[in-house]
Amino acid sequence: MRTLVTGGAGFIGSTLVDALLDRGDEILVVDDLSAGRRENLPAGVELAECDIRDAARTRTLVRDFAPDAVHHLAAQIDVRTSMADPAHDASVNVLGTLSVLEAAREASVGAVVVCSTGGAIYGEDAPLPTGEAQPPAPESPYGLSKLAAERYTAFYVRAHGLPAVVLRFANVYGPRQHPSGGAGVVSLFCDAARSGARPTVFGDGGQTRDFLYVGDVARAARRAADGLRSREVAPGEVLNIGTGTEVTITELAATVGRVAGLDADAFAPHHEPARPGELRRSCLDPSRATSVLGLPAPTPLADGLAATWAWHTGPGPAHDGDRVSTIRTHGG
Repeated sequence: MRTLVTGGAGFIGSTLVDALLDRGDEILVVDDLSAGRRENLPAGVELAECDIRDAARTRTLVRDFAPDAVHHLAAQIDVRTSMADPAHDASVNVLGTLSVLEAAREASVGAVVVCSTGGAIYGEDAPLPTGEAQPPAPESPYGLSKLAAERYTAFYVRAHGLPAVVLRFANVYGPRQHPSGGAGVVSLFCDAARSGARPTVFGDGGQTRDFLYVGDVARAARRAADGLRSREVAPGEVLNIGTGTEVTITELAATVGRVAGLDADAFAPHHEPARPGELRRSCLDPSRATSVLGLPAPTPLADGLAATWAWHTGPGPAHDGDRVSTIRTHGG
């Protein structure tokens, strides 16, 4: 199968690429490398260095590669960035998604998986764990832009018959999530543990999140695309991908400390004021996705953190510029 992955050089995207390669897919990654890294991709994977907001280049890449499936993960993902620069956030998450949807429509792609957010869309007063029927109530420009992208996806399904689904992710963590990337408290805590620093917690630490291991995300995305192609998944589905379990930030810090073998007092959090735009509590109900996609039980947090800690303390990814075949696109 031929699969195109936008944002495929990033943390989640490259994990999905690995899963697709394992079953023999031929892959094209489209990534502008603003956050993604070439070294995340194994040898033999083609990388087209392109900003998805460049609609003409994106159309050309999709048309020429002629993929059977498109996974759209390229996005601006930082709530703080969206608060500081909502226009940039909307440009990437709304206009970029439109560019990908239109390219997929023109190329008659057989399956399009649009990756979204659960935590930032449902809002502060949503019942927990939150199901897909809960009305959206975003608290940040990031949540607003991802909701707009979802609704454009629904429009393309209705108006053009595009076989697309939306996956709303919980708080994804795992190997390759770099603490410098602007998001990912697990990565930040692991980096603090590795460097001998105390973790920084914004607020009182009672905030909760639904922490989802990146390997589970890759499995869900792959099954969503396969289900669309086999017509076992209906176009237009919106599915939560999460664990259904709330974990406080204080509990997370303690678990990271235990995994790292640190004394609890030495790894006690340092507190800073809470940041605007971030929810107090968030947890997704994954039961519909479990049924529709046939997903197994999610990876236990302790197991996922152990794998993440091993990556943070390992030799690190190789920086070999010859490992990836790169297609550079140019305006014309």
